[in-house]
Amino acid sequence: MEGRPVRWAARMTPYGHDTLAYGQSRPRAEPSPGEAASDRQLVELIPSQMAALRVFVGLADQLQVPQADGLAEQVRTASCDHGIKRWRLYLTPEQMESVAYGLWLHRMTGSAAEANRFGREYGVVHSPAQDSGEGPPAADGLPSVAGR
Repeated sequence: MEGRPVRWAARMTPYGHDTLAYGQSRPRAEPSPGEAASDRQLVELIPSQMAALRVFVGLADQLQVPQADGLAEQVRTASCDHGIKRWRLYLTPEQMESVAYGLWLHRMTGSAAEANRFGREYGVVHSPAQDSGEGPPAADGLPSVAGR
């Protein structure tokens, strides 16, 4: 392009500069090559599921049941695919169980749709009765929270 006339030019405002800098340094949910191991699964959450998960992660210091290690970081770095309106996270089996627990809490205090959808799509459901050995076994004989 050297030696060609400049047809137009733009001067970046401080806001534009900061937006570009922030966009280039923003954490991404895409796994690094070492992180893309077989122990992580791509999970795509609808906006209402992600909102419930953010509430759950935000309450970490107030809850009795600890969240899985690294879940808060996964939620913080999640990216949204605006084309399909889904939040993308790469979760370990332990983090999937923790998400199921957070969505179960949401179910107990509001809507069951988010937990039901997560159970249907990923086969991970939290059931306190089964976890404590009090409830009937799952219909297929598998534990309720192991990734099925």
